Order: sequence, then C-alpha cells, then structure tokens
Amino acid sequence: MEYSEQDDKHNESYSIKNGAAATVTNSFISSFVPLFAISVLGANNQQIGFISSLPSLMTMFMMIPAAMWINKLQEKKVFTAAAISINRLLLFLLVFVPFLPGYQATVLVVIIGLMNIPGAVANLAWQSFIGDLIPDHRRGSFFGERNRVLTLVGMIVTFTTGIILNLFAKDSPFPYQVMFALGFLFGLLEVYFLLKHREQKKSSDSNVQVVKVRSMRLMTTHKPYLYFLSCAILFNFGWQMAWPLFSLYQINYAYATAFWISLFTVANQISQMITYKWWGRSADKRGNSVMLFVAAFGLALAPTLTVISTNLIYLTLINLVIGAFVAGTVMLLFNQLLHVSPKEHRTSFLANYNLLIAGVGFIAPQVGIFLLETFNIQVAMHVSSIIRILGAVSFLFVALYIEKSFKFPNRKLKKSLSA
Repeated sequence: MEYSEQDDKHNESYSIKNGAAATVTNSFISSFVPLFAISVLGANNQQIGFISSLPSLMTMFMMIPAAMWINKLQEKKVFTAAAISINRLLLFLLVFVPFLPGYQATVLVVIIGLMNIPGAVANLAWQSFIGDLIPDHRRGSFFGERNRVLTLVGMIVTFTTGIILNLFAKDSPFPYQVMFALGFLFGLLEVYFLLKHREQKKSSDSNVQVVKVRSMRLMTTHKPYLYFLSCAILFNFGWQMAWPLFSLYQINYAYATAFWISLFTVANQISQMITYKWWGRSADKRGNSVMLFVAAFGLALAPTLTVISTNLIYLTLINLVIGAFVAGTVMLLFNQLLHVSPKEHRTSFLANYNLLIAGVGFIAPQVGIFLLETFNIQVAMHVSSIIRILGAVSFLFVALYIEKSFKFPNRKLKKSLSA
C-alpha cells in the first residue's frame, strides 16, 4: 500500500493529536495510580507489585489471539479504536472503587489487569497500523517529533495534576475520582482522532497471515530479529523489575507527596522532550543499535543512583538526568523492533515480541518485590542496575560483532564505528 505525501502529512498530524489525548489519560494512570493505591486504598507491597505485573500477564494471554484477529483485518483503524474504547470504559470503573465497602486495593489491581486485555490488543493493533502508515524513511524524524510533543503534553498534565492533588487531604479519594473521569473523556477524544486517520483498505485477496506455533520457527531463522529479541528480553527484565520499586521508594522511603511525584515525572519529561530529536538524529548518523546501547546504559544507572539518597531535590535532579536516557531507550527500542521485523510478517513479529516482553513484565516486578522483602530496597535496585547494564552491553555486542554480518546490515554502523 502506497500513501501520497498529503496522506502522510495528514496521518502524522492526527497521530500526534491522537497520541496527545492518549498521553493525558496515560499520565493519570502511570503517575498517580500507585499513589492512589497506597495513600487512599492502603495497598501493600505485593499489590503495588501486581499493579506493575498483572497487566503484562493479561498481555501474554491476548497477544496470539490479537495477532490472529489483526492479520485478518482489511482495515485496522476501527478495530484499534474499539479496543481503546473498551480500555477507557474500564478506566472509568476506577471512579467507583472508593465506594466499595472492602477489598478496595484488590479490586483496583483486578481492574488495572482487566484494562490491559483490550489495552494489549489496542497496542499491537496500533503498532501494526502505524507501521503501515508511516514510511520507513520518515520514522526517525516523525517519532522524534511526535514523542517530543507527547512528552510536553504529559509534563504539563502531570505537573498540573500533582499541584491540584496536593490541595486535598492525602487520603481523599475525590480528586482521584475526578482524574479518572477526565481520563475517560480524553480517551473518547483519543478514539476520535484515531478514526480521522486515512487508511487504505486491503483488497479481499490479500495474503493473510495466520499466527500459529510454527511461525516461531520463522522468527528464529531471522537473525536480526532473534538477536534483538534476546537483548531486549535481558534489558527489559532489569528495567521492569524496578518499576514498582521506584514508586515504593519515593512514597514509603522518601515520603514524596503528589506534588513531588509530579515534579519527578515532569523533570524526567523535560529532559525527554529536549533530547528526542537528538536521539533521532544520532541514530540516523551513527546507527540505531549503537545509540540504543548508549541510551540503555544510561538508563541502567537509574536504580543505583536513586537509592543513594531520599532527599527530594536530589531525586528530582536524578529524574532530570535519567529522562534523557528514557527518551532514547523508548524511541530506539521501537524503531529497532520495526527495523528487524520484515514488513510482510510484521504483525506476527510484533505479537511475538510483545508476548515475550509481557512475560518478562509479569515476572520481573515480582522478582523486584521478592528482593525487596528478602533483603532491602538498596539490594533490589542494585540488582536491577546490573541486569540493565548486561542488557545494554548485549545491544553493543550485536552492533559491533553481529549486525555487520546480516544480509540487511545497519547502514550507519560502519560509519558510526569509524566516527
């Protein structure tokens, strides 16, 4: 399918608008649900761990069926919009959790998990959908610009929300209920902008892939994908095992309020916004894999640097520095995934990647909580950093010693190594 330059510009514009609306809702969830769970609902360590890991378990269950559905679609836009709509409806249920007579934190965990059933489907469908719409030569610059805009939106929303939440009692559910309701409304706007994209309908005689177990054999013979996947699994294990630990450290050890939580997030997002274009340009110049190593190595230092102090100003500065590496890691991981996934098998390859990373996402946070309760927060965070460093080095190993032997090598690699 070929799109005109006018279609490309139209789709890029609405992709940014769609992403901005999604970012508002996702900022509410990612930044403040842990604080809501601990301060209002009294969630324990295990429940906070499940808030991070249970969505990944749901993703595991949904990836293969979702890939089968998506591969059969002649149009992906409406299907993706329907999945997002169901996800946002489940989000709206969080408004009513404080009214329950008991087991409020448990119900919250269950709803967060259930949200990721349509959420996982929507994520895979969107990845496949946007991969079809945005041409290869535009991805670096477009996603750099898109991520920069979305980070600015997230920064404004998170900081404003933190200030407003700080005006209420720490254990008051009311501001969180309003926040979840607004998240639902922005979810509707997200769906509207998604439906405004221009998508060419596949012909009825198009070859349709059916995702079966034997497709795994195809993936293991495609070396660029296989090596990337191995590195990504290792790095993501170290990355995701610390996700619940950061929330617990900030709230239970550093005693951060909603204002400080928002300030950590904003500091992180400021450096993301500033550096997105730089990562995109550097990846174009020096190669995606080489720059992915740089970004991943910087991100690997985050857990160890965090537990040095509980000083809130120090933690804000650490988030400011680490945000630059978050920007590079997130963008370059996705670009590399698209790069190593053959276009004709893209949905299957994306589904397999998301399935395995979801498995990591379920296990890793529980390992982090286990280390926390067996030893202490410092040990758990240091182990996370060590595994992340090993993952980052594996990206570099692939770039230096393996990629140049691929049949479709990283065209910028040789230039990067001589620079």
